[in-house]
Amino acid sequence: MADTLPTPPSPAPKPLPPGHVSSQHALRRKDRIHHLRRSARATTTQWRRTVIYWIGAVLIGVVAVLFARMGDAAADLRTRILEWHPWAMLFVAPAGLAFITWMTRTLFKGAQGSGIPQTIATLHIENYTMVDRVLALKISVGKILLTCLGLLCGASIGREGPSVQVGASIMHAFSRLLGQSNIAAKRSMILAGGAAGMAAAFNTPLAGIVFAIEELSHSFEQRTSGRTLTVVVVSGVTAIALLGNYTYFGHADVDIPVGTAWIAVLTCGILGGLAGGTFAALVIKASRGLPGPVGRFAGKRPIAFAAACGLVLAIIGLISKGTTYGTGYAQARAIFSGTEHYPASFFVLKYLAMLVSYCSGIPGGMFAPSLAIGAAIGGWVEQFLPHTTPGAVVLLGTVAYFCGVAQSPLTATIIVMEMCDNQQVTLALLATSFLAFGVSRMVCPRPLYTALADRFMEANEHALRPPRPEAPESNTASIENKKAL
Repeated sequence: MADTLPTPPSPAPKPLPPGHVSSQHALRRKDRIHHLRRSARATTTQWRRTVIYWIGAVLIGVVAVLFARMGDAAADLRTRILEWHPWAMLFVAPAGLAFITWMTRTLFKGAQGSGIPQTIATLHIENYTMVDRVLALKISVGKILLTCLGLLCGASIGREGPSVQVGASIMHAFSRLLGQSNIAAKRSMILAGGAAGMAAAFNTPLAGIVFAIEELSHSFEQRTSGRTLTVVVVSGVTAIALLGNYTYFGHADVDIPVGTAWIAVLTCGILGGLAGGTFAALVIKASRGLPGPVGRFAGKRPIAFAAACGLVLAIIGLISKGTTYGTGYAQARAIFSGTEHYPASFFVLKYLAMLVSYCSGIPGGMFAPSLAIGAAIGGWVEQFLPHTTPGAVVLLGTVAYFCGVAQSPLTATIIVMEMCDNQQVTLALLATSFLAFGVSRMVCPRPLYTALADRFMEANEHALRPPRPEAPESNTASIENKKAL
């Protein structure tokens, strides 16, 4: 074998010039810089969104307070009209309801109704063009103005339901401002806005959170999040800062110990569940159209029908000496405090006024009148139960009827508990509420707001459906036409 030549030694690496960095190290440093920049941008975006959420929540609180002030001003003006001449409502109510109906059919299309079914429906509608239309800020402005006008004209309506739709509209507008494309995020904003509107209207933040869980989201598999809770709390704090830490019924230092006093729980639960469930069933049936000649008249001439409803409301108001007009807040508070004692006819007349107000189709909620009717039930029942504190029976009647209508026992319990600033009656309120819920379900198997939301979606799907093409004439018809020619 030939000898192999020795391998020459490899040259030593040249020393790198000072300041030179290897390419791998440079790439790692560049990736680290990009990562830090992405993290900074993500953090900035997250803070920007959080600030916008807070601004929206504060705005909901401010709008709810302005809505409350406008509603009170409308009620005061109605009181002045009644002091001038009670019979003036025979003109004011029909003319006012006719004008409101005309406005909802021309300038503010979609503003009619409570607002809660519309908000629930938007959590389920896939067509976001329709959602944008339902939650348009223009509709919210119309909702506020026309609800206040309805209170002026004597309609038995409340502002809490419209406040839910207004709050949802505000947060939906901020969602569009952020450019959100994720459907879950959009629905979360709507849910938070609706709950915040409820909390700010009643000054009950805890009830707003439970309302979001129990009423707005239960049918649509939505979940509340920290964002929802934050928006509700911030809007509630804003309302408290502007109006003060008031309570709807004032402070109630009453108790219902377990024992004989719980006869009131059974009595109010059954009566409230029956009355509330019957009302819910009637409203659901009316939402699909009134029967007979009345329904045909309402369909063909809605403005004239609204005027007729206004005339009926004025007549009911004359019979009740003006106590059935408006939200019923003053009457409910007087019954609770014991300063006024209304006859059983007040409950019946307020019940009819609330039903007529809904059938007229004007904007307005059902929460506040329901509280007044429930308080009237409790005020009537308490005279037959001398062993129970009168104010406590009024609270039980309030929660029973409210739950009978809405079929939301937890929301009803917490709303009434926060409105009277009393936790001692929580157990009795819960028992009454769940009893009323069971009785109401036997009378009206479907929850009111869920049924109205389904009806709202059906009506919108029917409106968006393209017209069916006309069927071509049959051969027999063509022959007959030729003969006629």
